[in-house]
Amino acid sequence: MTRASSDVKNAIALVTGGGTGIGRAIAKALGVAGFKVVISGRRADVLEKAAHDLSEETGAEFLAVAADVSDPNSVRCLFDAISSHYGRLDLLVNNAGMGLPAVPMEELSFEQWNAIVGANLTGAFLCTQQAFRLMKAQEPQGGRIINNGSISATTPRPHSAPYTATKHAITGLTKSTALDGRPFDIACGQIDIGNAATDMTARMSAGVLQANGETAAEPTISAEHVARAVVYMATLPLDANVLSMTVMATKMPLVGRG
Repeated sequence: MTRASSDVKNAIALVTGGGTGIGRAIAKALGVAGFKVVISGRRADVLEKAAHDLSEETGAEFLAVAADVSDPNSVRCLFDAISSHYGRLDLLVNNAGMGLPAVPMEELSFEQWNAIVGANLTGAFLCTQQAFRLMKAQEPQGGRIINNGSISATTPRPHSAPYTATKHAITGLTKSTALDGRPFDIACGQIDIGNAATDMTARMSAGVLQANGETAAEPTISAEHVARAVVYMATLPLDANVLSMTVMATKMPLVGRG
């Protein structure tokens, strides 16, 4: 399938972690662009409200399906629901994830490590695996997967070992997915986001630990800018792909960090 960039009406998208923050902004932008959007997350009440509100705001179709992406059975049920309701999936946005406050490596618990690996990496793999099965079997065959990386996929912050390790790993998953998807018209790319303004980044205005040991406030950008970039990636024909894109606050301390 080489869907034209303007031909997304009735295309089906799934945004994990789509009820809040960046995921909600992405879901809204995809709905405006013409997609029918499934949003998933662990809290059914939050999802249902988001799906209702987004439909009211955009006039697009949104479906809420509660799921824990770190649980294989839950992910399987999520994709079964999509297959049953729509019969296909054209776009998966692996957005769900979590972080921790800055914690020295030696103080991290095994439970904290496992929770972040499960949400950020295992969840993206499990959803990718199910998406492959559906995209390979559907007619026309193919689709697109967009992974939410991070600036931390290339450049860590202090005391962020679990988060940084998972985001570095997402880059490897993105490249493997792009390679393995080639024979089936499954494209895969990654968007690395720097300081989008959400509840997760609210603390940045009060100061964030820097690599030199100082604490400094950091600028942020609207999540809508990220969402616009995702829509661009999502609406390319399947013979074109953005493998990697960085969207960041212009003055954040990345270039020259350290």
